[in-house]
Amino acid sequence: MPWCDTHAMNQHLIEISRNVADNAHAVLIMDQAGWHTSNNLVVPGNITILPLPPKSPELNPVENIWQFMRDNWLSNRVFKSYEDIVDHCCYAWRTLQDRPWNIMSIGRRKWAKGF
Repeated sequence: MPWCDTHAMNQHLIEISRNVADNAHAVLIMDQAGWHTSNNLVVPGNITILPLPPKSPELNPVENIWQFMRDNWLSNRVFKSYEDIVDHCCYAWRTLQDRPWNIMSIGRRKWAKGF
């Protein structure tokens, strides 16, 4: 979906829920974006949402992923149109998906290994 809102998050939760093994439970660690904390969010019974404290990007490894994508494929550009932005974002995401070793190394936190 090209937008982030409660409807999109509800659809995302449905998809995650369908992929949780029987007799298993998923815990999703999320920031406190409005669509993650909405009163209209419908959380399936096999999912628990664990919110990160506000204003704590250092606890959210995906923030490093977004920064990597900006640094390598999305920043310092002039986009011709909305479609051009979407095309560049899709290219960046697909390129990163083809490099799982990058995702693993970027998401790791040296200080977290001590816990």
